[in-house]
Order: sequence, then C-alpha cells, then structure tokens
Amino acid sequence: MNMAQKLWCCFFTLLVGVGLNAHAQETPKSGSWIVKDFKFHTGEVLPELRLNYTTLGDPKNEAVLILHGTTGSGEGMLGANFGGALFGPGQIMDAKRYFVILPDAIGTGKSSKPSDGLRAKFPAYNYDDMVNAQHRLVTEHLGIRHLRLVLGNSMGGMQTWMWAVKFPDMMDIAVPMASLPSAMSGRNWMLRRLMTESIRKDPLWMGGNYKEPPPSWQLASVFFATATNGGNQGLQKIAPSSDRGDALLKQRLTARMPGDANDHLFQWESSKDYDPSANLERIKATVLVINSADDERNPPELGILEKALPRIAKAKALIIPGSPDTLGHGTTGNARFWQKEVGELLQSTPQRPR
Repeated sequence: MNMAQKLWCCFFTLLVGVGLNAHAQETPKSGSWIVKDFKFHTGEVLPELRLNYTTLGDPKNEAVLILHGTTGSGEGMLGANFGGALFGPGQIMDAKRYFVILPDAIGTGKSSKPSDGLRAKFPAYNYDDMVNAQHRLVTEHLGIRHLRLVLGNSMGGMQTWMWAVKFPDMMDIAVPMASLPSAMSGRNWMLRRLMTESIRKDPLWMGGNYKEPPPSWQLASVFFATATNGGNQGLQKIAPSSDRGDALLKQRLTARMPGDANDHLFQWESSKDYDPSANLERIKATVLVINSADDERNPPELGILEKALPRIAKAKALIIPGSPDTLGHGTTGNARFWQKEVGELLQSTPQRPR
C-alpha cells in the first residue's frame, strides 16, 4: 500500500489496516447487545438499538476502552498501524494483560444506523447519545465497573473528553487524541456543514431515499478530507506537482466509497453540539492529550489547550511535531507516534480508589 492509499484509508476508516500483527495470540471476538427502548436526547425512542463491539482478552483483566473516529468502527482499530502496534504480546496494551473493548458507535460499523432501513427517519443522535450508549454497553452488558484507560481518536477523542467529564470515577487514565475540549466550531464545523449540505442539496439524495449513492457524497467527502487531513508537509510530499495532485485526486474520486451516504451524513452532523468545556473541573482521571502540530481540525495556535489544561487536576499534552511523515489530523491514527508515552503512563499512573 503506497502513501496515497494510506491517506485515503485514513480519511474514511481511520486507518483500518490488515489486522493485528501476525504474532498476536488473542483472537478478536465480536458481539452485539440489543438495548430496548433507547431514548435519544431529542426524546425519540428506538424500540431496539443494536450496539456492536469487538473485544480482545479476558474480561477478568483490567479493561481499556478504545473509541474510533467518525465513520469508523471498533474492528477498524485493529489495523496494523493502530491495534497492531498496541495489543500484541509485549506491547503496551497486551491483550494477555488487558481486556480491550472496541465498540461500534451508534450509526456506524455493525451498530444500528440509518442504512439498516430507517434511512433519513433514523433518530438524529449526537455524541451524548453515543457516549451514554457506550457506557451502558460497558457497565450493563459487559459488567465492567472500572476502566484502566479510555483512549479515543478524532471523534473518539472528543468522546473520551465526554467520558472523563460525565463519568469521572469510571477510569484511571483518559487519553483524548486529535481533539479539543471545546465547542465544535470554526473551520472544523464549517467544513463539516458544507459536506453535509452538499449531500442534502444533491437532487439525487431524494430526502435520503436515493436508489444510487448521490454523487456529491464522494466529491464532498474527498474535498473535506483533503482540506482537513494529511498535513501540509505530508500532502506536499505525496503531491509535489499539480500532475501528482491531479493523479491523487482522481484516485480518491474514482475509488469505491465505503459505507453509506445517509450513515456518513448522520455521523458528521452528530458532532454539532459537542462541547465538554463547561465541566472540565469534574475530571478526576490522569489526562494525556495527544494532538499533532499540523492537525488541520484542531490547530494548536488556537490556544485552547493552554487555557483548558490548568482546569484539570492531572493533565498534560503531547504535541507531535509536524513533518513530512506526519498526516495532519490523521497522525494520531499511527500508534508509533505516541505509544511510548502512553505505555509509560500505564506503568506510572496509580489506580484510583474505587
């Protein structure tokens, strides 16, 4: 797989790779749980909400919760660049030592989603609904009362902030990546809105009842991904001329789009009211924020972390320097950039009283 293909994969599946490395001894297990009469923040009730998940290891071990990004899946976090560098023998979250939980968020993976049949009539969920569902899955279905670690990337990073605020006694460590503890705003939101508006205004979307995927879905998705992912140096490295840039865009615009337009639309719109900033003082976990200096969606120059971290009792940040080898917002999808620091945190952080 060349660099361009890796970037493409990153844009839509957050680096779903080829699975755990060949030496891993723990076999991933899939499961699902049906929640009866799940009530969304809008008041809508879904008679049956299916929550799918993947686990590694023994439930009797310390549990770690790993949260994926927008349009991704729990299983996707087993890719070579992510789980393949974390969960194998001797690695920092060795599945022989930890019970690894990888849920599919509402609206994606094998969890309930618009494309299951309701299409545009599916409840308009938000991150609060998604986190509440994750918490119920972990506590009610899997019977886990305490988590050693919650770690999430991109959307999963934002949801990690919410976990730390909503359930402060639930975890020892929180590692939000490629995210900020502030309202969805600025370029991050405006480009999301432009993407979803492009889909909704496509005559072939037909109010969500399309027979064929609306063409705007792929064009808008590629535009969004190129504008908010890849890093200035990273994109310059793989597209050093207009001809190379044209070739890269042609590849992305003609590749098969994974997923479903309605599913993606709902996923992106679910972030609109994200904002954990009012309650950061509630956080009790040890927090390590991991962002990339060239993250287009969460640029360090906004100064948000500098203002937020002093409000948290135990928190620090790791900002990965931008380089030709980083991928902007996609950088944290590669565990090699931060596995050492997270491993040290797992070793040094005491368990909190339960």
